[in-house]
Amino acid sequence: MSAANQQINDAVDNLAERLIAVSHDIHAHPELNYAEHYAHDLLTGVLAEYGLDVTPHAYGVDTAFEAVVGDPDAPEVLVLLEYDALPGIGHGCGHNVIAAAGLGAGLVVASMAHDLGGRVRILGTPAEEGGGGKIAMARNGAFSSGVAAMMIHPADADLIKMDSIAVHTVDVTYEGKAAHAAAAPWEGRNALDAAVLGYVNVAALRQHIRPTERIHGIITEGGEKPNIVPRRAAATWYVRSNTISTLQPLKHRVLDCLEGATSACGCAMSATWDDHTYADVRDNMAVVDSYVHNMESLGRLVRDPRTDGRAVMGSTDMGNVSYLMPAIHPMVKVAPDGVAIHTEDFAHYAGSESGDEGVLVGAKAMAMTVVDLWTNAELRAQAHEEFSLVSSDVDVLGY
Repeated sequence: MSAANQQINDAVDNLAERLIAVSHDIHAHPELNYAEHYAHDLLTGVLAEYGLDVTPHAYGVDTAFEAVVGDPDAPEVLVLLEYDALPGIGHGCGHNVIAAAGLGAGLVVASMAHDLGGRVRILGTPAEEGGGGKIAMARNGAFSSGVAAMMIHPADADLIKMDSIAVHTVDVTYEGKAAHAAAAPWEGRNALDAAVLGYVNVAALRQHIRPTERIHGIITEGGEKPNIVPRRAAATWYVRSNTISTLQPLKHRVLDCLEGATSACGCAMSATWDDHTYADVRDNMAVVDSYVHNMESLGRLVRDPRTDGRAVMGSTDMGNVSYLMPAIHPMVKVAPDGVAIHTEDFAHYAGSESGDEGVLVGAKAMAMTVVDLWTNAELRAQAHEEFSLVSSDVDVLGY
């Protein structure tokens, strides 16, 4: 281990008790999208306690924050923290681990920035679980500078990446006509029937989409009482594809299926797409390789899900960041093999000793990777060249 990495290792160990306490505190106070006031105040308070100048409520987002250390002309690396939870199961995605690991990495590299000629921006990014917090921040300039951005995400294995695909959410409402379901059903127009037929249409579509695509939805409103022909019904759908570009035609096919039900039932339909689309994550392999090497120095073997068969699939607004600058989103093991994220079991492990270990090893590996980017001009050039080769004119903030 190099002298700088040994310094990082020791510094995180010295912070271990505090970082684990932060992780447990956030775990015990789960908060949903854009309501993460407890976590926001806790994390900004710790950063300020260690002497960092913190901007709360940053980039027009009430529960976002930023702390910057280092010369403006120095290579700038972004360390991202997430801290929102899921309804019902709390931190079933382990964002308490993400927050505490990012806090640890940020504090340690902040203490080294001036000596090593680097600059770090520690960003608190709320509302990943469907709220698009990073997208809202990006629209206000949060990711307009920097040589790379990074975060870690807990899982049941150490992986170089998550199989993260693009997703867009649409809310549909069907309007019919109420009538007495027994006395005069012919006078009604059944909005619930339209929602059900729309669901069946999409189910038929699923036979003819790519293996990399997913469509799933629920009926969120289906009438008021069985003896009233439902005058209104509603549904929410997630449409996913492997890239944000291939997502667009699939969205049109789904909408055609949902609208097709209206002519059969004599109803009207309106559709509202969410104001942000999650892009696929384009992991920068030059930076990933640095992270993997640093994890190996800590005794952790990080595997490639493409060859290991241990893929974790989902969607994240970190994908949009990866279209704006070189970015990585590796997975760190905090749970036994086979324990899936977004479950009550995973929430348990995120707050356990294995979750604590993930906090510390994640903080160390990220801090080491930040230092690599600061001190290795060739690595920065490789990351930039790779990003340039895959960059596109897709507007990941406008969909």
